[in-house]
Amino acid sequence: MAQYIKKEMPDLNGTGEKKAYYKLKTWRKLDFNEFVKRCSSLHRTYSRSVIEGVVIAVCEHLTYEISNGYSVKIDGLGTFTAKLGVREDKEMDDFEEGTTKRNAKSIEVTGVKFRADKNLVWEIDRNCDLERGGEERLRKPKYSPEERIVRARQYIRDKGFMHVDEYARLTGLSYSTASRELRRIASDPSSSIISQGRKSGKVYVLAKEA
Repeated sequence: MAQYIKKEMPDLNGTGEKKAYYKLKTWRKLDFNEFVKRCSSLHRTYSRSVIEGVVIAVCEHLTYEISNGYSVKIDGLGTFTAKLGVREDKEMDDFEEGTTKRNAKSIEVTGVKFRADKNLVWEIDRNCDLERGGEERLRKPKYSPEERIVRARQYIRDKGFMHVDEYARLTGLSYSTASRELRRIASDPSSSIISQGRKSGKVYVLAKEA
């Protein structure tokens, strides 16, 4: 039986209202082998090796078609389309005259957009027997945004650089929130903090004038 959790929504507009949204509780993640095993036990007409081979073939060809500019619709599952973005070490382009224009090497696939088939949503809802699974309220940050920046500057002065997980431990924020906040801080010249490197090698350092 599935459970839903009532979660408190961040007050982004500063209205003071404590709004809620609902999220399905995830027991754990099924890996590929377990998913195939469960499929074969449910659909005994097809052997485990056949199901595994078909899923692998579909994934491989899905990759091929999407990388060649196609949007792929699989009935009963959904539609897959590539998402593009500017590489992390490049700035966004615009349409103003005289500005630097991005070339193909500056653009990369940043994800795959998935739009679920209506029948998939309907079938999941039809088979989902929900029960209440509790509530989750937002934790108030231990430090204000200004205090977090001061702590980050001091940490970088002491250590030379800072990773996202170190900022999360330093401020008490979750990793995802810390990552978003650091990107925002690094884009603000007045913070004196800038980013260097890409992806797993990305670090935050003080600007030279800081």
